[in-house]
Amino acid sequence: MDQEFIQKMKRNLELEKYEIRKRLGHFGQEDAHVKDDFHTDFPEFGNKDEDNATEVAEYMNNLSLEGNLESRIKEIDEALESIEKGTYGYCKNCQKEINPERLKINPAAKTCVQC
Repeated sequence: MDQEFIQKMKRNLELEKYEIRKRLGHFGQEDAHVKDDFHTDFPEFGNKDEDNATEVAEYMNNLSLEGNLESRIKEIDEALESIEKGTYGYCKNCQKEINPERLKINPAAKTCVQC
């Protein structure tokens, strides 16, 4: 796989990770002891019943989003690690090269389309 392409994917992965971390910071706090782990803040809108219901609904949505975004960070970290190891762009299952078009769409892809 072309080194220039791999470096471009690395930059894309790092940028995506930065954007995800920034987004997580809008509704949570990063754990000082665990890398890339955030804790969703409970919003405070007021003391009325409808405010409380809205707080719970937003908290639940943010909690779900936090889990999804943290999972994506983990995928990105694994892809960045594979770049460092020199194994980036190869399917985890069949070890064949992943189509670069697939990697352009999802730079953290671990498998080829067939697998």
